[in-house]
Amino acid sequence: MLELRLVQGNLLKKVLESIKDLVTDANFDCSSSGFSLQAMDSSHVALVALLLRAEGFEHYRCDRNLSLGMNVANMAKMLKCAGNDDIITLKADDGSDTITFMFESPNQDKISDFEMKLMDIDSEHLGIPEAEYHAIVKMPSAEFAKICRDLSTFGDTVVISVTKDGVKFFISGDTGNGNIVLKQNTTVDKPEESIAIEMNEPVSLTFALRYMNSFTKATPLSNTVTLSLSSELPVVVEYKIAEMGYIRFYLAPKIEEDENES
Repeated sequence: MLELRLVQGNLLKKVLESIKDLVTDANFDCSSSGFSLQAMDSSHVALVALLLRAEGFEHYRCDRNLSLGMNVANMAKMLKCAGNDDIITLKADDGSDTITFMFESPNQDKISDFEMKLMDIDSEHLGIPEAEYHAIVKMPSAEFAKICRDLSTFGDTVVISVTKDGVKFFISGDTGNGNIVLKQNTTVDKPEESIAIEMNEPVSLTFALRYMNSFTKATPLSNTVTLSLSSELPVVVEYKIAEMGYIRFYLAPKIEEDENES
């Protein structure tokens, strides 16, 4: 028996909105510790890891580990039926091939429930190794989203470089080049607007902007975003989800072969 009751139902809506363009079908794993997901995008370039800890739910019951295969787009459509202030409950019986979503308005005058068929999805669990990163940048998530959006008008790959001077986003496209440099700034009155950079050694990596723009769909979940960078490792773009967990996007850097040949 599985029963999860989330008072901040709009958190789940925002999570689904942020991953539905990347992931088609996915297994949501439920255990006694929480509700999680790990899935590759269809082109096997990016990985999404989600964790909602059990303590963040008002009521959390999961009698045994369950893997619920769901179509993410259908799940997002279903959650669109919930109001932003609704309490969302997910229920599934052991051995059942359906999951029920229940939406309750805050004053209990409207209760909707929808049943969705579960799917059998083959997916291997990828061990994500704990890594020491060369540089970690923490910045306002809206600022990061704007940078990715602005730069994508010039080209499709961005070079992210972290040095002692700050973090630089560089793009070179047919119409010209662009540079955006952010300097460390932690003395702001509003901590959510600060830019913090931890650097053990300088790092410069190239990424596909299309994916970065897709990751920024998680901006509504958190005021800040953390970028963890290391040469030859995927970047980790992390958004914290209230006090209950996180969504992390992993993207492998592009290897610039044409530079060596010219």
